[in-house]
Amino acid sequence: MRETLEALVKAGKIRAYGWSTDFPDRAEVFAQGPKCTAIQFQLNVLDDNPAVLAICERYNLAAINRGPLAMGLLTGKYTAEMKASADDVRGEKSPEWMKYFADGRPNPEWLAKRDAIREILASGGRTVAQGALAWLWARSPQTIPIPGFRTAKQVEENARAMQFGPLTPEQMRQIDVLLKRA
Repeated sequence: MRETLEALVKAGKIRAYGWSTDFPDRAEVFAQGPKCTAIQFQLNVLDDNPAVLAICERYNLAAINRGPLAMGLLTGKYTAEMKASADDVRGEKSPEWMKYFADGRPNPEWLAKRDAIREILASGGRTVAQGALAWLWARSPQTIPIPGFRTAKQVEENARAMQFGPLTPEQMRQIDVLLKRA
């Protein structure tokens, strides 16, 4: 596949390409392509992927972050009592890959992790979602979060995260301790 993409670059059909994978061995193969510019993968404060991020850093590739708000769990609006509507992807018939929600409710394991770090994410006047985006920016200069949205208000809130900038190294350390990653 990578060779096909390189041939398309050589033929002038595309300038560059990226790849979407959560697996380091697959990311490594594409990262070695001369015209590979980005890897898209799952990355958020609850669900770190240091191996793929390290590949992006090593090859100076954009790390496009899929799921930066954990399907809305990192917006702070979901509680254990809430249930997603039947037509919502997070609903009772959610797909198998939907780990942040189960049976239409936030997965208690992931909800507990979010709640453990909520105060740090919301520090300094940020919303929880803005703190989650700030974590990504502090995690690596390669990161480019692509948060989902349904309303203009959500877009504005996500954009306002830039006013606060990345979390501090101390906040990053505290999050790692609370999530038992350090």
